[in-house]
Amino acid sequence: MQENTVTSLTKILDIRFPIILAPMFLVSNARMVIEATRAGITGAIPALNYRTDNEFRVVLAALKEKCEGPFGINLIANKSNIRLKQQLEICLEHRVDYVITSLGNPAQIIEKCHEKDIKVFCDVVDEIYGEKVSKLQPDGLIAVNQDAGGHAGNLSSKELINRLRSVSDLPIISAGGVGNDKQLMEKLNEGACGLSIGSPFIATEESPVSKEYKQACIQYSAEDIVMTTKLSGSPCTVINTPYVQKTGTKQTALEAFLNKNRRFKKLAKMLTFYKGMKSLKKAAFSSTYQSVWCAGPSIEYVYEILPIKKVVENLVLEYQKQSNKII
Repeated sequence: MQENTVTSLTKILDIRFPIILAPMFLVSNARMVIEATRAGITGAIPALNYRTDNEFRVVLAALKEKCEGPFGINLIANKSNIRLKQQLEICLEHRVDYVITSLGNPAQIIEKCHEKDIKVFCDVVDEIYGEKVSKLQPDGLIAVNQDAGGHAGNLSSKELINRLRSVSDLPIISAGGVGNDKQLMEKLNEGACGLSIGSPFIATEESPVSKEYKQACIQYSAEDIVMTTKLSGSPCTVINTPYVQKTGTKQTALEAFLNKNRRFKKLAKMLTFYKGMKSLKKAAFSSTYQSVWCAGPSIEYVYEILPIKKVVENLVLEYQKQSNKII
């Protein structure tokens, strides 16, 4: 690669193109990450995609053996993840290349990972949290903007990057709103050093989800993405299928009351999350009229089921054309 096509992210992870195949709950798997590394990018998987520690270990061993580049693991850092300690120990044991933290305080994760020379990137949605996290010295911030799939932020990519720039000197990876090569260049020109991209990879040959889920990503558009609080209690983006329209996107009065009540709040949130994740899993891997499919607005640019290699090629067309431009 020519020196003038290098960004902070390609330097940090030693990858050809500045893209992370984002860790998607239920969707991301080893096959997708392996193919991502073969295509010149990197990929990450949520540790929560694996039900047991043994299953998690087996997958990490396979990734270490078969990946042709770096791979990462996403860890939920708050108290809702009762398996965090063991998941982190397994990541350290297998020396994953990097960890992406979401929610909670990532201090311990950063400290322990850096002891093993494992990079850490932290999800942030605003400059307040971004400033706090920056003081812990991770290797970069992942700016989750309002166009991200799943649990999106509230700010546009440009505004979020600018706000984070005002409080941090760390590399910033933009997450959300990239479905084609021109949008990728747009985010880089806004000041991002790389992109975390998820939704365009749902409808790929390597993705493990049902053909109905993949077809929905092709059939629906950005206008069909809505926010719901019924899955986890927090706003989450889903495709506005007839079932979602029928059941609504807001919690019932009872659910909302329980989630605000000091006495029942924690239990209510756990039950909401458990119920929501079960419905997501059922819809993702089976044919059901109860279709709750998580995705972001970038499915606007998904037109057919393609191999991951081809999706990457399409995303980096403009980046390669501008290889003589310093980014």
